[in-house]
Amino acid sequence: MHLHVHLESTIRPGTLKELAVAHGVQVPDKPAAFDGFRAFADRNSLTRSCLREGADFERIAREFCADEAAQGTRYVEVTFTAASHGERIGDFELPLNAVLKGLWDGGKEHGLQWRLILDHSRRRSVERAEKTLELAKRHEEIVAIGMAGEEKHSLAPFREVFVRAREAGLHLVHHAGEDAGPDSIREAIEIGGTERIGHGIRILEDPELTSQTAEAGIALEVCPSSNVALGLVPTLPEHPLPQLIEAGLSVTLNTDVPDVTGTTITDEFTRAREVFGYDDATLAKLASNAVQASFAPEETKALLRKEIDGWLRSAEDA
Repeated sequence: MHLHVHLESTIRPGTLKELAVAHGVQVPDKPAAFDGFRAFADRNSLTRSCLREGADFERIAREFCADEAAQGTRYVEVTFTAASHGERIGDFELPLNAVLKGLWDGGKEHGLQWRLILDHSRRRSVERAEKTLELAKRHEEIVAIGMAGEEKHSLAPFREVFVRAREAGLHLVHHAGEDAGPDSIREAIEIGGTERIGHGIRILEDPELTSQTAEAGIALEVCPSSNVALGLVPTLPEHPLPQLIEAGLSVTLNTDVPDVTGTTITDEFTRAREVFGYDDATLAKLASNAVQASFAPEETKALLRKEIDGWLRSAEDA
C-alpha cells in the first residue's frame, strides 16, 4: 500500500535521460541534498519539462506500475499534476489521458491496483485549480484532488473549488505541515476539508491540533527520506516519526519523491526498522493505517488487511 508518491518523481534515470536528449532539455545531476523546498521545486520543474508528448506520459505511467509491483506494492494512489502539464504543452486533455492509458496497461500487466490523485500548486491560479477539478470529474479512476507546493501560500482562495470537489464526490488530500508549521495543517483541515495530510511532520508544534487530528483519525502521509533529502529534517534518526506515532496519530509511510531519495516503499519500511528499531507488529500497523486511510474499494481493503495479517503471523512463527 502506497499513498503518497508523485508520478513525475518516479521517472527511471535512464528514461529521464532519454527523454531529455529527445527533447533537448538539460537535466542537472541530482544534488546530494537540497537546501529547502524551493531548491527541490526548481529542479523538479526541469524534470517535468522533459515530458512533452503523449508517449512520454504513457511511458512513465507504465514503468511506474512495473516498478511499484516489483517492490511488492499491491495498491497505490499516485499523484499527478495534470493541469500544469496540460497548460504547458497547450493541450489539457493529452497528459492525463496518456497517463491513464499507461496506468491501465501497466496495472493490468503487473497486477497492480491503482487510483489517481490530481494536485495543484498553492502558488498557481485558482483558474488552473478549477481546470484540475474539471479534469478529475471526468474520470472515475481519479479519486481526489489536492493542493501541493510551498505552504506559505494560503488555501483560502481555493475554498469554492474544494466545495465543488466534495459535491462531485471527490476526496480532498492536501500537503501541509511540511515546509510550514501547524497553521498550514489547521487550514488544510478547516478550509481545505482534507481527509489525509500530506507530510504533516510539524503538527507536534501544536499539542491541541495534534490531539484533535488524532481523535478525528486524519492520517498523516509521512515521507521520512524525502523530508531529509529536501533539507526539512537534518537526519533520519532525528525524524519525528516516533513522536508522531507516540502521539496517537494515524501514521503511514510513503516515498513522495523516489527519484530524489533513491528509495522504494520497501526501503522506507526497512529504514524504519533499522533506524527506529520497529518490530514486525509496528510495521504491520503502519501498513494497516495506510489501508484504512486509502480510498480503495472495501473489497480491496479487506484483501490487503488479510495479507498484512498473514505476513505478521508468518513473521511471528518464523
